[in-house]
This record gives sequence, C-alpha cells and structure tokens, in this order.
Amino acid sequence: MNKKQKKMLVRIIVAALLVVLLTLIPESIIGEKSIVQLGLFLIPYLIIGYDILKKAFKGIRNKQVFDENFLMAVATIGAIILGDYKEGVAVMLFYQVGELFQSYAIGKSRKNISELMDIRPDYANIVSDGETKTVSPYEVPVGSVIVVKPGEKVPLDGIVIEGSASIDTSALTGESVPREVKYGDEIISGCINNSGLLKIETTKEFSESTVSKILDLVENASSKKSKSENFITKFARVYTPFVCYSALFLAVVPPIIGGIATGEFEFSKWIYRALTFLVISCPCALVISIPLTFFAGIGGASKAGILIKGSNYLEALSNAKIIAMDKTGTLTKGVFEVTKVNPVNISEEKLLYYAASAECYSTHPISISLVNAYAKEINKEEVTDVTEIAGHGVSAKVGNDTVSVGNDKLMKLKNVKYINEPFVGTVCHVVVNDEYAGYIVISDKLKDTSKSAILKMAKAGIKKTVMLTGDNKFAADSIAAELNISEVHSELLPQDKVNIVEKLLSEKGQKDKLVFVGDGINDAPVLTRADIGIAMGALGSDAAIEAADVVLMDDNPEKIPLAVGISKKCIKIVYENIYFAIGVKAICLLLGAFGIANMWTAIFADVGVMIIAVLNAIRALRGVKM
Repeated sequence: MNKKQKKMLVRIIVAALLVVLLTLIPESIIGEKSIVQLGLFLIPYLIIGYDILKKAFKGIRNKQVFDENFLMAVATIGAIILGDYKEGVAVMLFYQVGELFQSYAIGKSRKNISELMDIRPDYANIVSDGETKTVSPYEVPVGSVIVVKPGEKVPLDGIVIEGSASIDTSALTGESVPREVKYGDEIISGCINNSGLLKIETTKEFSESTVSKILDLVENASSKKSKSENFITKFARVYTPFVCYSALFLAVVPPIIGGIATGEFEFSKWIYRALTFLVISCPCALVISIPLTFFAGIGGASKAGILIKGSNYLEALSNAKIIAMDKTGTLTKGVFEVTKVNPVNISEEKLLYYAASAECYSTHPISISLVNAYAKEINKEEVTDVTEIAGHGVSAKVGNDTVSVGNDKLMKLKNVKYINEPFVGTVCHVVVNDEYAGYIVISDKLKDTSKSAILKMAKAGIKKTVMLTGDNKFAADSIAAELNISEVHSELLPQDKVNIVEKLLSEKGQKDKLVFVGDGINDAPVLTRADIGIAMGALGSDAAIEAADVVLMDDNPEKIPLAVGISKKCIKIVYENIYFAIGVKAICLLLGAFGIANMWTAIFADVGVMIIAVLNAIRALRGVKM
C-alpha cells in the first residue's frame, strides 16, 4: 500500500469504530434523532466523506454535476436529513471501502507497468579525452563511447567495442534467461549488465533509442480506448442524469398522486426510496472495473514481454481468427548459414569471393552469411556501383568484373540460364560478366518453439494460419508441412504480401480479425494494413515499434497465442462484470422503487457489486497459461 492508501485505511477504521461505538450508546442517553445524535454521527461522516463532498461541490461549481461523487453526496446527506444517520454514514463508509479496493487494484496493475518503467536509465558514463564522466543520457551524441559497469543499465543503443558480459533483458522480454554480448555485438538500451565491463559506441540519441520508444509506447497505451470502454463512458454520461431525474420523480410524483388520492402526502417515505434508488444506481462498478480490466490486461501482458499499444488492440486480439506470418525471423531463427556451394566453370573460393564482395555493404542476414562463409577480409574499395534490386538481389562492380547475386527472379530478369534445383533454403545465384557462375544455398533453421506455437494458436481459437515468404516454393512448402500451417504463399515481393493480406481481409468474417506477424522492418506496410500488426523479436527494431500494434519483446512465437489468450481472458472478465453489475442493479432498482430494498440493500448493490467487479478485474493481471 502507498501512503495515500494507508491514510484512507486509517480513515475507514476510525470511522467504522466510531459508528460501532455510537450504535452501542443507548438512544435514551443521547436522544433519538436529536441534535446531539446528529452531531456525533457527523464526526465519522465527515472523517470518511469530506473528500467526496469536496469533489461533489467542485463538480457542481464546474457544471459537471452528474457523477458518482454527486450521487453519494445527495444520497448520504438526504439520509441524514431524514434522520437515518447510521445508514448515511454506512453508505459513505462502504463506498470508500470500494474506492480503496479500486485504488489497490490499479496499484497492482501499475506495478507491472512501473517494473517496465525501471528500464529508464538515470545516467550514462561517457568517455571524453580519456576521462569518464557521468551525464544525462539525453546529452550523449551519436558516436560517443560510453562505459557500462556491472549492475548498471545500458543507457543507449550501440555496439560493443570492448569487453564481454552477460546482460539481463527480462524487463524488456519477460524472459529471465540472460544473454551474452561480446565485441561487435549490438546492444540495446534498457538491459542490465550482470557481469563484465563494457565499452559501447552509441548508434542513436536517447530520444531515438529502444528504451525511449518503448517507454513512450507504454505510457500512451491507455489513451487508445476499446469499444467497451467508449461504450461505458457514453453509457455513464446518459445513465447518471437519467437516474438522478428518475430519483427526483420518485421523490415527488408518487407522494403527490398518493396524497391527492388518500389525503396523506408521504414525502419522507418516498424521499427515502429515492435516496435508496440513487445509491443503487451509482454506476461505479462499470465505470471503474471495465477500464481497470483492460489496464490490468495490458499490465499482465507487459510483464510477459508483450507490449500492447492500447486497449482497443487488446480487445481486437480477442477476435483474432486468421494469423498470417512472415517466415524469416518469425518461425525461423533468421540465422543463415551457407550449406552448399556449387560453382560452374569457376573455383568454389572464387564464387564465394564474388558473392561476398557484392553483398559486403548490405546488413541483410543472407548477405552477412555470405560474407561469413567467405571468411576472408574483403577490400571494399574494389566494390563500386552497388545497386539493390528490391525482391530480386544485388549487382555491383567487383574490381573490373560486373557481378549480380540474387534469386530466380533476378536470373529471369537478366535472361541468364541457371541451374534450377529444389532446395530447403534460399538459393543465391551468381552471375559474373553476364555468365552464370553457380549458386550458393543458404539455410535457416526453425525456432524450437515454432511447432508448439502453431498448435497453441489452434487451441486459442485461430481458424487459419498463413505463412508468407519470399523464399522458394520447395523450401516454403517443406516448412509449412513440418509446422502444419494451413496455407502458404512463397516467392513473394513486399507488395505481394500486402496483396495477399488484402485478399485474406476480404474473405474473413465481419467480426473476425486478421493478425500479421513480422519482423517490422521489411514488413512494415503489411503490419500497418492488417487488423492487428504484431512485431516479432522487436528488440532494437524502430520500424517494428512504429508500425506494429503489438510488440513482442523477444523472438518466441509462442508469445503470439499467449497474447491472444490474454485478450480473450480480459474480454471475458469485462463481459462478466457488465452482465453482473447491470443485472444486480436492475433487480435492486426495481426493489428500491417499490420500497422492498432498504439502504443496506443499496449499499450492496453499489459498493458490494463494485468490490466484486474490481476483484474480478484483478484476475486479468495474472495472464494465462498456454
């Protein structure tokens, strides 16, 4: 509990004890409904309710009358005026108990979010003129050298230029397994250095770093409301004035009609019923528990390393029926290795030399694997006129030779005869001076959790899984068969993926949602076009964080069905609370209007329902087991 919650708990205990004490004092001593009794009961009433009265007064002054504070103030003051001192204090007391439960539940949700907020670095140790000084991360320019000691947070994105260490990424990924980094490795802000001294050359300013973007994403998540939240907000705006006028009608019209008919104007009886009606009608359970459920769901998901940009996306995920996935980096490790080299009228080493040289400026995983396979230093000054042909390959001048490296599409574009054999992997054909020089096969391995992820998607209610890849048909079909994927599309260019997603969107049911999962760099257009875009393994990927609606902070595909499961549980809790709250209130309102329900029933209908709904909402924090 925080300081404010502890103060409220003390107020509740003091007020409750005073009410019990005053109840035990015989009315013969202080007088029934006397000024003394009124004065004594006003003490616990003001102790527990002064802040509610203050808020109600401010609302009236600001012409924003109809809210729960106004309802509580009118109902309790009315009960006291009618001489029901104990009931008036009890209503306010139990209302504040409900508010304390709500505050505690929100605190639990915020704790998960705040744990993520702990990734914000407080300082950076920058090396300047041979000396190390501590500065704000905002003051560190790109290209600076910073030192990260054991136990410190990595303040900015960069590349390790000295040292090795084990880093803790759990605040970002939700995974407790540490990761090893060494010279030449990329490292992102927000991680914690567990061991070893690291020197890092920064590659981004703090405002553009991973930690800054993630914090901005989480902090703004609550601004994007779901349809359920928007409905409740609109409902409360109409509902609250309606019940206030209904209560006024109940207090005035029936006693007048009855008085005309019988000659007895029973205003006090009907005013009491109207006040009971007001307490019952307070929409706290709905207004509080629905946003709280979504907030708890987002908090629980963030603890698991799943960042959801708003409750609207959390709600949409519950209707996910089709999941389309990129292959590389989503279902496969994205770590490519050369598995076969087949030269034609050239040596194997020369073939690798030409391919690695042409690709030496690219950061694509396939390009890196070709450079690694050559395993010798490349003189980049000899490589000129590098041209990348999107979806086909690359061409460059290597020394005096013109070299093209790419897929079957590039061979057809250049009208070169090539060897066309089926391989599980990516085939890179090499052309030197318009002559076919052979091919290199590069293979990618499936992630250990890909197969189980597809099975869990089916259990989570996903009707169709679709794999989209630029890889050749034979390799794509082999992987799809191994994973039991419903549908596969291969040899795709980036625009082809968008076209297929458009087709899938046109074929799905009206309420069904299509999810696309990709690495967020090449797949940004598709992530944006799908109903929900999920960026997979987005550590350090700016495009992923910008384009996606949901960001998975590690590369585990099992987090996809987990995100769907969390959303389904969250929506289930939302509807449980809606049906329960409206159902109980409708019954109690009828009972109150006919005088069957008294103020104690009203307290249960308001505070009791709110506490039950809030406790139910907290369940969203725990996530789900998949």
